[in-house]
Amino acid sequence: MKKEELEELENKVQEASRMELNTAQATDEELRSQIEQLADRMAGGRYMTIDQRISVVNNVYAEYRGLGGLLDSIMSDDAITEVMINGPKHIFVEKRGELMELDKHFKDEDDLMKVIRLIADRAGREVSQANPILDTRLMDGSRVSIVLPPISLDGATVTIRKFSKDPMTMDKLIGYKSLTPDIAKFLKKLVQARYNIFISGGTGSGKTTFLNALSNYIPREERVITIEDSAELQIVNVPNIVRMETRNATASSGKDTEISMRDLIKSSLRMRPDRIVVGEVRGAEALDMLQAMNTGHDGSLSTGHANSAHDMLSRLETMVLQGAADLPLMAVRQQISSAVDIIVHLSRLRDHSRKTMMITEVLGMDEHGNIQLNPLYEFRETKESTLHHVVGHLVRTDNPMVQTEKLFRAGFNEEDLP
Repeated sequence: MKKEELEELENKVQEASRMELNTAQATDEELRSQIEQLADRMAGGRYMTIDQRISVVNNVYAEYRGLGGLLDSIMSDDAITEVMINGPKHIFVEKRGELMELDKHFKDEDDLMKVIRLIADRAGREVSQANPILDTRLMDGSRVSIVLPPISLDGATVTIRKFSKDPMTMDKLIGYKSLTPDIAKFLKKLVQARYNIFISGGTGSGKTTFLNALSNYIPREERVITIEDSAELQIVNVPNIVRMETRNATASSGKDTEISMRDLIKSSLRMRPDRIVVGEVRGAEALDMLQAMNTGHDGSLSTGHANSAHDMLSRLETMVLQGAADLPLMAVRQQISSAVDIIVHLSRLRDHSRKTMMITEVLGMDEHGNIQLNPLYEFRETKESTLHHVVGHLVRTDNPMVQTEKLFRAGFNEEDLP
């Protein structure tokens, strides 16, 4: 069957399914079987290959139980980690670390908007010209960011960070050569000894992935509260876990319906947490997070956008001042240096590989009022590195670890120091 005939058949099957099938009541199996029967009937004896028949059935089925045939086919490719839709005619994906444009596209803007409304409806969210920005997640946990015109000038944009079916572990990070087994053991001791750890890095550097792996070192007997904009964390070994997600205000529901990161952090303190894990600190909630770390909630974990460990400290200062502009800068720095014990900095390098660049202690302030860092591990490239392929590894610096009290208090000894 020719391409034009196949498209015509798919449209007929789609129309007939709306008229004849009770799609809401049918199970997934029943619905697929009914669509197969419609496809055979509408084909009217014309020959089509097995692949063509499967394609028609899948595309029509996806209109009811998926995200539409085009997006479902893209999402089903396990090698794709990110999908970027820039208007109906331009679809880019990240596949095995490489960015590429697909030779597929939506029919028009209305076809793309149909998928966007489906995503919003299933998440119980609203997206419209009055409310043109939406951050949510799909049923499988994938993170979605949507921006509509007129904010997005070249058509509606959809960015999907795909959800990993297998939770990230430190063993996998070791396999990717982001860490060594010895460093992973050291990080495990830090988590068990309840050090407050911040993971910093740029966009796409693997912060959430690393936080997922690190979180699974949390002892099973503890109570953990996770707080995220869009739930992505996969902490599988802790049974006593409470997962919370922010909620944006909409044009129809009003400002009073918004539940912010600050609201959730404050609420979590009344839920007897052993640890608080914040997916990403972006703004004024940084002050609440630091205060929680400073008031008995040791072992907290979080991430933040920054280009270096030093930059993460500056970003934290700025975020705290967003929530308390009248605080003296020295008081803010004192809060940060008292609360954050360790910064793990990640980066995406020129060959698109993701590496752990630094693991550093956060010490007190020097005589000039600047927070001191004590790097314990630094990434160093070897002579085998080229412009297109980075070769290197984390190297232990000559700096002795200073803040050892928590390790010793947790029952570790001198032999456990890096």
